[in-house]
Amino acid sequence: MNKVSTCIPLLSENINVLSGAKQYASALIRLIENAQSRIYITALYLQNDDAGQLVLHALHQAKQNNPQLDIKVFVDFHRAQRGLIGDKSGQGNRDFYLELAQQYSEGIAIYGVPVKRKELMGIWHFKGMVFDDTLLYTGASINDIYLHQHDKYRLDRYYEIQSAELCVSFCQFLDELFVDSGIAPQLNIATLPNKLQVKGKIAKLKIALKIARFKYSTTPVNEANTLNVMPLIGFGRRKNQLNDIIRRTVRASKNELLLFTPYFNLPKPVMRDLRSALKRGVEITIIIGDKKANDFYIADENKFSMIGIIPYIYETFLKNFLKKQKKYLDNNQLKVRLWQHENNSFHLKGIVADKRWHILTGNNLNPRAWGLDLENGLLIDDVEQKLLPTLTKELAEINQHTQLIENHLQIESPEQYPEKPRKLLKKLRISQIDRLLKRFL
Repeated sequence: MNKVSTCIPLLSENINVLSGAKQYASALIRLIENAQSRIYITALYLQNDDAGQLVLHALHQAKQNNPQLDIKVFVDFHRAQRGLIGDKSGQGNRDFYLELAQQYSEGIAIYGVPVKRKELMGIWHFKGMVFDDTLLYTGASINDIYLHQHDKYRLDRYYEIQSAELCVSFCQFLDELFVDSGIAPQLNIATLPNKLQVKGKIAKLKIALKIARFKYSTTPVNEANTLNVMPLIGFGRRKNQLNDIIRRTVRASKNELLLFTPYFNLPKPVMRDLRSALKRGVEITIIIGDKKANDFYIADENKFSMIGIIPYIYETFLKNFLKKQKKYLDNNQLKVRLWQHENNSFHLKGIVADKRWHILTGNNLNPRAWGLDLENGLLIDDVEQKLLPTLTKELAEINQHTQLIENHLQIESPEQYPEKPRKLLKKLRISQIDRLLKRFL
């Protein structure tokens, strides 16, 4: 891949990688409490649980202490108005937002971004949090498990980046596209737009996203700059900037390629690019969550439901892939590592090519992210490999809980699954519903 034509310069010492969910929780509260001018938080959701209450109270308190502090939170419009899967109460997080808005005299703004009319067809999956001139980039949302508040955690990647220009670009993008345009309704006020109005906002957003790009000073790439970063936006199957950079990065790899994904269900174009990379001799390492580290995994068969089949479907995709790539496994050109740590879950995403090109993203590298969800990411060009010690340390911590898969026989077959998932998987195959599910998972 050629050098990017324009970018934002960075120094390697301005990037700090946090090691886990506990550090993420501490950093989040620290950054909120220390912010002086702006806080912009984007996440799929901010949950009404212990972690969510801790964060939202901290945001409100920061506003009381400094009324001039610009605080905006962006979450998925539909997700904010329902509970967790399996929650019978029917109460969403919006009720929580409204309740806190009544408790504080100085208010903050919480916006809901409607990407599609139904969650199944696409969600707000934009990631990143700005605190003054610090961008905390992670695929994590805000709830108990992401912030490791109790006995479980969900592991992600957490990059704390100091860059005034990157933060300005990030906030300007959010303000212009979602706030100033009126596309994203405010969730913590009494009135929401009706269905017809929401439909109009979605149509307006779809048009805007066709040409939407992050704005920043067009700084020519200079070899003297240690690092260069380009913020990326991704939406839809056509003219998707993030998807294009993902493909270009994989296709440009010459020696090594590292890929993180929580769910093994790669888009067809990415799968083709990986096969081509193997054929030209690139050493590929894929780090994936084991099915038991999937957030939809249900350990108790008595509580098993339809949603619990998802990890088993991913595992069958992985096993088939390993069978087809046996010769590359045998010669160690392809390495697959499965992550599992007790009853915790895995949510890492990203790509590193030739120890130079780094893609930080919330994109799960699956068909849903590729064509339905609204995604974003950062491309970092590290010409001099200054981030290599940081990446090496990050990988060492991740790989404490990974197992190297040397043969597809190490992966369970459907015949070895518990009765309920085994029978359900068979029904899905007979009805060919699994082909449809593959697009939306």
